[in-house]
Amino acid sequence: MFKEFKEFALKGNVMDMAVGIIIGGAFGKIIASLVKDVLMPVIGLFTGGFDVSQKYILLGEGSFESLAAAEEAGAAVLKYGAFIMSVFDFVIIAFVIFMMIRWMNSLRRKEEKAEEAAPPPPPKEQVLLEEIRDLLAK
Repeated sequence: MFKEFKEFALKGNVMDMAVGIIIGGAFGKIIASLVKDVLMPVIGLFTGGFDVSQKYILLGEGSFESLAAAEEAGAAVLKYGAFIMSVFDFVIIAFVIFMMIRWMNSLRRKEEKAEEAAPPPPPKEQVLLEEIRDLLAK
């Protein structure tokens, strides 16, 4: 059983997938920071300081000054602003990945065109026979 697991784990696809997941996690953090620290302040500037990530609906009794105060008091809250931010992050990540795949596909198409344009080299035997023919012609 250990041998089978070792064969499975050491296959190229599993290792490639592991690297992809690790890089994807780091990429997700970068995009989340881009949205939270770069884009949202600019959007907030144009919307008069409106911060959607702090919007919530209180599900119980009472009233709180902010989302942080409601959470600290242990109140049940529906954080729809955080959900909107997560959707916004997802859309940006999906767009960036789409652009990367589109770029990679264009590189692949260029490579395929270059391969199609260049004829394959003649076989070694043919080259030798042509050299012999040329020598006999002299």
